[in-house]
Amino acid sequence: MNRVYSTKEILEKAGSVAAHLSETDQVRFYRQAEEKISANQKVQRLVDEIKKYQKESVNLQHFQKHAAYLKNEEKMARLQAELDAIPVVQEFKQSQEDVNDFLQLIVNLISQQVTDAMNDQKENRPLE
Repeated sequence: MNRVYSTKEILEKAGSVAAHLSETDQVRFYRQAEEKISANQKVQRLVDEIKKYQKESVNLQHFQKHAAYLKNEEKMARLQAELDAIPVVQEFKQSQEDVNDFLQLIVNLISQQVTDAMNDQKENRPLE
């Protein structure tokens, strides 16, 4: 007979799996890239400027100042392009992508295994 697991047991196992996942190479590399980003003054300056212009854009849009809004958006696009050209930012974005792909793989694997188990249970049920 199959064992029935409680929600609490499942969540405890999920916590354990999460702890193991946080020690993978992908996550470790992501953390290192994140630390480099945080320590890079040029990156932080650009991020702060972009945030400032984003706030301004919201206000300009709210007050329907279309021309000023478009100029602001152009400034943000230039700053974003400058930010994206920095190697440590590219490294960080790549590490984010790698972690996301890895986690998506795990989710798909679990989903497929649950579906397979449900299908197996259906097939093994006695006919009524």
